[in-house]
Amino acid sequence: MHIEFRHLRTIKAIHDTGGLARAAETLGITQSALSHQIKGIEDQAGVELFVRRSKPLKLSAAGLRMLAAAERILPEVAALEQEFTGLVQGRAGRMHIAIECHACFEWLFPVLEGFRKAWPDVDVDIRPGLAFDALPALRKEEVDLVVSSDPEDIPGITFLPLFDYEPIFVAATNHPLAAKEWIDAEDFRNETLITYPVERARLDVFSQLLTPAKVAPKDLRQVELTAVILLLVASNRGVAVLPDWVVRQASYGSDYITRPLTEKGLTRRLYAAVREEEADLPYVAHLVRNARQEAVKLQRPDTV
Repeated sequence: MHIEFRHLRTIKAIHDTGGLARAAETLGITQSALSHQIKGIEDQAGVELFVRRSKPLKLSAAGLRMLAAAERILPEVAALEQEFTGLVQGRAGRMHIAIECHACFEWLFPVLEGFRKAWPDVDVDIRPGLAFDALPALRKEEVDLVVSSDPEDIPGITFLPLFDYEPIFVAATNHPLAAKEWIDAEDFRNETLITYPVERARLDVFSQLLTPAKVAPKDLRQVELTAVILLLVASNRGVAVLPDWVVRQASYGSDYITRPLTEKGLTRRLYAAVREEEADLPYVAHLVRNARQEAVKLQRPDTV
């Protein structure tokens, strides 16, 4: 027996309207065509679907079983069609994000809060556990967007610029290095450097300053939270290097100073990495645009 969706729609239409004429009108076919369709279903099933000579037309026991299937299956098919239409039109989809920038969580949350309201049919998730294998995960479609400051030449992946930032030195106000106008790599040799708990290659202070200069700090202390890093720095338990916008956002006290790294300072750029074929999806473009707008709020003059 071969049952098609149109057969289920036919049974439901006849039941809902109570007659062949009105059902045919509802389905947009002739009454004759509808009668042939019913006979074809009954011939395949080997049972009658309707009680003959009843007014209004009534379903038989077999017809009621088919109606129950129609009422269960057709709404699921309609929902699936709507979901696929949303995918095609870019209204629905998935946005699983991996973050290589440890400090970016606080900045990204306001962006995602606005995004989820604008795109309720897009499944949003953050995958911090994939942070250090994020770009391979993006290629394998395990995640859909990677926030990174390290663009790579990867086939099929495009890096959309978000905003520029400056990694800056942070120390207690009474620290000896507070007297300097800028900080060089050699200044870290006798210091305890407090960092986020990520590998050195992902930290700007190492990739952009210490590693090229072949300098290592006296000690390294890893701390999860920005507030705790600044608390330890203000207590003279070590020094840190943080993005300038992170320090601007902090309101944990004023017992620390900031200085540029090197005389000219360092500038880094944050990117959103996405698969090329998805870069123009409406919800991807919306997220990137909102991320850039949120970044503008981070660019206030430094008052620390």
